[in-house]
Amino acid sequence: MGPNFIERAIDWPKGLLLDDYQVGQVFEHHWGRTVNDGDNSLFSTLTLHFNPLYFNAEFARAHGHATTPVNPLLVFNVVVGLSVEDLSEAGGPFLGIDKLSYLMPVYPGDTLTVRSTTLAVRASETRAGTGVVTWRTEGFNQRGEKVIEFERTNLIRRRAIGGL
Repeated sequence: MGPNFIERAIDWPKGLLLDDYQVGQVFEHHWGRTVNDGDNSLFSTLTLHFNPLYFNAEFARAHGHATTPVNPLLVFNVVVGLSVEDLSEAGGPFLGIDKLSYLMPVYPGDTLTVRSTTLAVRASETRAGTGVVTWRTEGFNQRGEKVIEFERTNLIRRRAIGGL
């Protein structure tokens, strides 16, 4: 690489600013993520989520599942994570999740894809140089079935004024 690669590096800004969002704007987030048994076991263990439905196949079968479903909190985290690059990578405080609905189980081997729609964009009433953006985010399995949906809100910097 050579000693002067930092001098040659180009600063590549990431994420969008408040001025880039419009109500009704749709983001088809790229990549997707296949969730596997290891993800499910590790997440459930590390978060001390010891509901046997998510790690005991016999228990899951006794409750109507062919195998252990994926922990819904992992599904939520994967879906939020897949939306970050397009929605909030530029930074700004996370303000909350509303209207979270788990619509159907996700199973190991399912591939999740994500779509978000901008619901609201407004200037902050209390923080100059920022605004509040709300999106509806939907997660789908590989068959196009909606498995999760929620609304998420972030404080986002404005381009014209500067920042947080």
